[in-house]
Amino acid sequence: MKLGSPFRPRLLSALLISIFLGSAPATPAQERGELRIATSYKLMTLDPQYANLNENTSLLSHIYERLVYQDDNLELKPGLATSWRPLSDTQWEFKLRDKVRFHDGSVFDADDVVYTIERIRDFLKPPSGGFRSYVSGIKSVSAPDPLTVLIETDGAVPNLPLFFSSLFVMNRPSEGFETTEDLNAGHPPNGTGPYRFESWSSGESLRLARNDDYWGGKPAWSKVTFRVIENPAARVAALSTGEVDVADAIPARDVASLKERGARVASVGAARVNFVQFDVARDALPGVTDKSGEPIANPFKNPLVRRALTLATDRGILVDKILAGYGTAAAQVFPNGLPGTSAKLLPGAPNYDEAKMLLAKAGFPDGFNLVLAGPAGRYPGDAESLQAVAQSWARIGVNAQPAAAPFSVFNTKRAAGDYGVWYGGTSGEAVDIILHTLLASPDPERGTGALNFGKYRNEAFDAMLARAESIAVGPERNAALAQATELVMADQPIIPLYHFHHIVGYGSRIGSYVLHPRGWTTAMQTLPAME
Repeated sequence: MKLGSPFRPRLLSALLISIFLGSAPATPAQERGELRIATSYKLMTLDPQYANLNENTSLLSHIYERLVYQDDNLELKPGLATSWRPLSDTQWEFKLRDKVRFHDGSVFDADDVVYTIERIRDFLKPPSGGFRSYVSGIKSVSAPDPLTVLIETDGAVPNLPLFFSSLFVMNRPSEGFETTEDLNAGHPPNGTGPYRFESWSSGESLRLARNDDYWGGKPAWSKVTFRVIENPAARVAALSTGEVDVADAIPARDVASLKERGARVASVGAARVNFVQFDVARDALPGVTDKSGEPIANPFKNPLVRRALTLATDRGILVDKILAGYGTAAAQVFPNGLPGTSAKLLPGAPNYDEAKMLLAKAGFPDGFNLVLAGPAGRYPGDAESLQAVAQSWARIGVNAQPAAAPFSVFNTKRAAGDYGVWYGGTSGEAVDIILHTLLASPDPERGTGALNFGKYRNEAFDAMLARAESIAVGPERNAALAQATELVMADQPIIPLYHFHHIVGYGSRIGSYVLHPRGWTTAMQTLPAME
């Protein structure tokens, strides 16, 4: 069982630099026709700034680009910005790449960056403002010349370049702001990326065509089609029969059989966490009752109950059995060893006796009943994890009824408050980004707590996180983030379960597939086989 093994980033190759800068340029021998990808990612919108979800980030990265991007060590590299520097504690200067054009032929310049920031900060509002926290601290943004952007912040924002590694740059329209509704209704997405938009059928497919004028070099594939196949077995079958060239989110249990059928597999540890999250705000919760089925007061408000359920969770089964070793047991939001993680937080084996004592101390000596909700087919091992967690909790008298649903259904019901406790997952650019969105107190004005669906609040943690975020990137900041993490995890607002490994399968038309710890699935990572 992999309990808290340190994350060891791979060396960045020249090939990976070219891929994540935009697209690996194709040689004549490498050029191919259509690339067919089966993806678990269900693109929810054509608005690149609407929601901070991996399905949008991954698929729309073909069309749109960022000022800055992260390599596989999560280090920042130039994208549409060639350089950046702080002019003072509250001022930043970004220099932009010259001779870049949008797909409609218009020239990319500083006004487009200004528009991008202002649209996210001033126009998109929660819940649509999924990226608002990245720009909420920006006081003003200006363009002194076409290739320079000046940003003034309300206070020190030492992590500002990292924030821009998540924001897609949009083309400024002739007037006003483009609405999400307009973008979804047929306004063609207009980015600077290696592929142009052709068509989109929500929940079914996304079709792209090569941008032959791409500044980063001619992409390898003339056409790219993403087929949304949410069922993991169906994705595996599509790859096995040759219907698709690439399939993402391969279940670990299917790796051996895929290899036997001639497919190849790539994997990498994920910069993300999957967890159980509690609603700690409401007085009563749906699906939470005593053993006779009568409603009870919200037990998750009591940290003793949260701690008991944590102690009763067998992460080893999740990693070894469900993930077949393609994962690492979790005790915090990023794998141990990444910047900002705590060496003190290590997952341990379950302790059912202590868990029972804590439940009794909290007033639940006989346990209680609950519905444990979660998505099915979105994350590796998600539905199976619900079953395994439920079996673990049953050993301390907590009877959990697993309720797995397609992610779109689960997400809608979670937002509507239909669940009291659920399984989820999130990724981010850095530890502080996840702490900021998942565990900080919900505050629309500050942009914190966007993924804190349990409405957890901890003023001491908020203060420690704010202090850490005020420190320049480096060892001191990392130490402060580790201390903040230790404080909040002692309160157990979530139960970190595991950091799964991204697994992608690919067929004979593919020469290699380069994985990234952020878990993106793109044509740019997919190189054709040499003839």
